Amino acid sequence: MSRLLSLRSATTGDQSWIHALRHRVYAEELGQHLPNAEGRLVDGLDGDNVYLVAARCADRVGFVSVTPPWAGRYGLDKYLTRAELPLLDESDVFEVRLLTVEPDERTGTAGALLMYAALRWIASRGGRRVVAMGRADLVGMYRAAGLRPVGRTVRSGLVDFEVLTGEVAALTRGAAGRHAATLTRLAAGVDWQLDAPFAPRPDGCEHGGASFTAIGADFRTLERRHEVVAADVLDAWFPPAPGARAMLTEEAGWVSRTSPPTGAEGLLAELAAVRSLPPQTLAVGAGSSDLIFRAFGRWLTSTSRVLLMDPGYGEYAHVAERVIGCSVDRFQLRREEGWRIDPARLSAVVADGAYDLVVVVNPNNPTGCHAPAAELRAVITAAPPRTRWWIDEAYLGYVDPVESLAPFAARDPRVVVCTSMSKTYALSGVRAAYLVAEPGTAAELRRWTPPWAVGLPAQLAAVAALRDPAYYTSVLRRTHELRRQLAADLAAADASVTVEESVANFLTLTLPPGGPSAASLVAECRRHDVYLRDLSPLSSSYEGRTVRVAVRDTGENARIVTAYRAALGELRASSFVLPAVRAAQ
Repeated sequence: MSRLLSLRSATTGDQSWIHALRHRVYAEELGQHLPNAEGRLVDGLDGDNVYLVAARCADRVGFVSVTPPWAGRYGLDKYLTRAELPLLDESDVFEVRLLTVEPDERTGTAGALLMYAALRWIASRGGRRVVAMGRADLVGMYRAAGLRPVGRTVRSGLVDFEVLTGEVAALTRGAAGRHAATLTRLAAGVDWQLDAPFAPRPDGCEHGGASFTAIGADFRTLERRHEVVAADVLDAWFPPAPGARAMLTEEAGWVSRTSPPTGAEGLLAELAAVRSLPPQTLAVGAGSSDLIFRAFGRWLTSTSRVLLMDPGYGEYAHVAERVIGCSVDRFQLRREEGWRIDPARLSAVVADGAYDLVVVVNPNNPTGCHAPAAELRAVITAAPPRTRWWIDEAYLGYVDPVESLAPFAARDPRVVVCTSMSKTYALSGVRAAYLVAEPGTAAELRRWTPPWAVGLPAQLAAVAALRDPAYYTSVLRRTHELRRQLAADLAAADASVTVEESVANFLTLTLPPGGPSAASLVAECRRHDVYLRDLSPLSSSYEGRTVRVAVRDTGENARIVTAYRAALGELRASSFVLPAVRAAQ
């Protein structure tokens, strides 16, 4: 029988063993607690902790516990007040506790794998920082792993502990860098049963689009696109306007071999006419990501401070934090407030002028909530003049063009509005986007735009699309109808799951606490060739329970509902795996 080390979530059957091992280590061995006649040590956070277990077949060899921020309390609260340790009040801090390994396994890999598993689980739930207690006599080992003391020492029983913290991404990258060969070897030799991926994404931002992997990223099996429902990306369910399709197909040979206008002059002129904007306020790019990378790379440095909405589109955090190295803060959007931006609270946060850039995606992806233009305009007008505002209006077409801040951006040097033509114009594949800024800012970005940045197919299709507003009014109206019907059908499938409609071409499903994770629902739906998006890595606010579903056409929406019902049934049938070990009552 194989003695492969497995990593998995704890089950109810692990509870007695966890309590007994705790007693042996923390009462009998370390003297942190008084031994008791039962030989079991129960933790006050057992009802909130998540336990990960390492085992060899039926033999359990170790565990680690993670206390998520949505528990509302931490083990460290027993030793320090929040005034003494204010980082516990941050929304994305996870506490790693009680890394415990059986004595005969302590020279092996179980301990390191459990700590690595905790980091991967935390990252998969949107955690950005960990806090832990580490034995004071081993602080050098913790430092070498990337953790740093916060300057607080606590005593538990006979042992002194340092309070340590670290950034999840840095700790994971550090482990992957220092121990790359070891991790590669372990990946092949460990039975990884967690719903978090074993390895972090090596580079780039985590997007949806796993559906294209199912179709075949080498393009050899494109016929699979008729079998896969790609509801994990927010591409339009409808084709582009007839004129745009004609531009892409009728002269395909000429279009593909011909160099486009160098600076997309025709597209700029059409945008200026349709949007009633001065041409000198516009700059174009090959999709909004092109514009984000170009602009942020010009404006920001590692000394810049940036404010992002949370939850929010992951590309902004990736560029600001990982590519440029800025200091990034999050403005927390709250589920109980309908994920709306509270203008008074936002004004208070930016009032001191500490931020070089504030990013607002409006309507927001992934929450699907729209902030009225008048509210945002008032906040920006009152904000300090040194702060630049980047407003991403990729989904504004689903609301109302009059809600655009583009005319405001064309006059105010602090404001830039970025608009992708991917979503509302069904042009994701050809990559076209533009931004609006006061003439000096727009001119600077045009100077840093390489020639032929937007290909001829994209320029032709974008111009043709802009000339057919009636077509898009019709299909966007139909999108709202499809979304409402999809939401109703999903809500009817299970009353315990919360369905929240967005104002755009998607909705979200939030699973109940204690039920299956978002990752497990997504994985189960993929068995039916239906691809949904697990939002958990974007923000700890989602508590690992929220899935985003893109609106598709009638037939594909029906397949989504069928796969969703089947997936919930399968997950309930295997509900012996629980996210937490509950304390005995």
